[in-house]
Amino acid sequence: MPQQDANLPVTSSTEPACAAEAFACYQDAIQTLRRADIPFAVCGGLAFHSHTGIWRTTKDLDLVLVPEAVPPALELLRDEGFNTCIEDPIWLAKARRGEYFVDLIAGVGNATLAVEPSWIERAIEDEILGIPCKVLGVEEMIASKLFVTRRERFDGADIAHMVQSCGGELDWERLLKSVGPYWEMLYWSLVLFAFIYPAHVKLVPESLWLDLTWRFAEHVIKSTSGEPFRGSLVDPKMFAIDVNEWGERDLYRELSASYPHLLPGNDWFRSAE
Repeated sequence: MPQQDANLPVTSSTEPACAAEAFACYQDAIQTLRRADIPFAVCGGLAFHSHTGIWRTTKDLDLVLVPEAVPPALELLRDEGFNTCIEDPIWLAKARRGEYFVDLIAGVGNATLAVEPSWIERAIEDEILGIPCKVLGVEEMIASKLFVTRRERFDGADIAHMVQSCGGELDWERLLKSVGPYWEMLYWSLVLFAFIYPAHVKLVPESLWLDLTWRFAEHVIKSTSGEPFRGSLVDPKMFAIDVNEWGERDLYRELSASYPHLLPGNDWFRSAE
């Protein structure tokens, strides 16, 4: 394995070791929110395992909350000894204790999708770290990963594994509705799935394959020169030259500037008292 890849997670059916301090940190965060009846669902690597049976080393605990639930959650976690910050007002807050931290996720980083109450309401009951709690549904997991497409991180393998594990029971209509105008990203992910698992393409309904393929063909045929550049939604760093030097629109900046679900607060870092 090349040296630069040595620290990247490797998938396995074997549960990775977890430091006792990390385990306690994550348990305390979950219990704190449960005691206060703040609605949340576990996402990230632990939810991925819940849906697929696949383990990989995770560096944190990921929880999804609606945007308005993040400030009271941070206050409660500070009272329990966590240091907290809003790392990105579009989608991400963090609670740290020692070396370990919990991500509170309220949307997608490029401002295309916010967590809705229905995400929590329809989450699946499970046990995480020995605690009964909700796990984010596969449809929302996939929708939230479609734009994790940057040079340093790509979640296409996660999506392929979730389709392979859960495609037969997946609510495809809900997923398609969730992605809305960004259906091409779902189509791209499904084409990648078909490349990876050619013997399992029927896990995706034939009607959806035909619908998305027809949409794409129609889009290509009827494409016009006035359609906006969307590269910054995929990776604002790798497509910076298009915006900064070639005069293309920066949809990432435009959506961020008008985003209606910003996490509040100017003091983006607060220590535990």
